[in-house]
Amino acid sequence: MLQEYRNYLMIERRMSPNTVASYCQDVKAFLQGVLLEPKMVTPSVIENYLGSIDVSKRSSARILSALRNFFDWCVLEGEMKDNPAARVDSPKLGKYLPAVLSVEEVEAIMDSVDLKAPFGKRDRAILEVLYGCGLRVSEAAELRISRINFEDGFVDVIGKGDKQRLVPLGDMAADSIKAYLEERPVPFSRAQEDILFLNRFGKSLSRVSIFNMVKKQAMLAGIQKEISPHTFRHSFATHLIENGADLRIVQEMLGHESILTTEIYTHIDSSTWHKTVLEHHPRR
Repeated sequence: MLQEYRNYLMIERRMSPNTVASYCQDVKAFLQGVLLEPKMVTPSVIENYLGSIDVSKRSSARILSALRNFFDWCVLEGEMKDNPAARVDSPKLGKYLPAVLSVEEVEAIMDSVDLKAPFGKRDRAILEVLYGCGLRVSEAAELRISRINFEDGFVDVIGKGDKQRLVPLGDMAADSIKAYLEERPVPFSRAQEDILFLNRFGKSLSRVSIFNMVKKQAMLAGIQKEISPHTFRHSFATHLIENGADLRIVQEMLGHESILTTEIYTHIDSSTWHKTVLEHHPRR
């Protein structure tokens, strides 16, 4: 049943492999935890399960979302009459504001990379792309050479749900990529020929490898904040907004469906909006 559900997510819903894996893992853990057939699950069973696991409110909300999606599929397949998870209230979440780096901290991390070390130019290029283009770590790992337009200064990115977007490529990121391409490893197979960032075996880099590299360079730069590759994406958006970029443009560059996601993500405080409105309103 879970395999059929996985196929549904991948083929019909066209969800990313990471989302599919996360949903299936949460559903499997739930079914193993309650030891009930899906058709026997009630709202109280779900509530008791969520109350019994030691996770954060955000993780609890994610699990509930996965269960709602799964039971929607069960209803669609005729296995159940209604969705028990639909009647379970989501935990109330505050605004999640991840760490943001200052421009000086970003520069310190960039400068911490030893360009003469093995794969130093690659790591510098990855950092420049994460910050310069605001890419998700999976988008950076899967970035293809054929989708980089150096002449016009754009990167063609395939994001969540196979959605395509064009992101401007700055000179510093472009120069770093060009420098890395001069010593890029020989691809392991034809499947890796177009993948930009490769490991020493000529295979695609994993998200974990990029995460570990970012942590290492932050430590070498003396950054005390808890950061990840996503921190560069958040810093990218924040610095654009602080320097006057239009929120709609930032939304397009990040690939957000809703501008509300971008507004929360860039944690614009009320004083910034207040100042902007007063400066531009015709009856100021």
